Amino acid sequence: MPKLWGSNTPTDASSKVGKAKLVSVVGAGCAAVLLSCVPQFEGMVLRGYTDPIGIVTACAGHTATAVLGKPYTKAECEKLLVDDLVKHAEGVKRCIERPLPVHQLAAAVSFAFNVGVPRFCGSTFAKKLRANDPMACAEISRWTFAGGRELPGLVKRRAVERDMCDGKI
Repeated sequence: MPKLWGSNTPTDASSKVGKAKLVSVVGAGCAAVLLSCVPQFEGMVLRGYTDPIGIVTACAGHTATAVLGKPYTKAECEKLLVDDLVKHAEGVKRCIERPLPVHQLAAAVSFAFNVGVPRFCGSTFAKKLRANDPMACAEISRWTFAGGRELPGLVKRRAVERDMCDGKI
């Protein structure tokens, strides 16, 4: 996966603080994976828009405060992404209540970023991760539907998350 935000990317102080917080929550390796793969899955749209199932979204999958039609700067989007990743990573860690290998943590945070922490925590995927079930990662593949239909983008995303979870990438 291409590196989206390398050391040559200009960042402001709040972005550096946010990235440091993400690293403190998930570790440097996991943070690097998340900052690379989540924007690829979500896309980066510098305005508020409606996603395929009607949720107002902005930037790289930000929904909490997204405003339909509002323009966002790249810096605003980067900050929203990092803040959202921290929030979702903290939720995943609270839910799982045990350390996960980097590849499983990255897959779980990416998954939770997409479906939300409450849905992640209630999923069989999370239950199996909590139980250290070796078949936990297989559960990711079941989550390819949104708005009552299977979405090709979710099929692709889940395949990558499954491989990530299984330690194949």
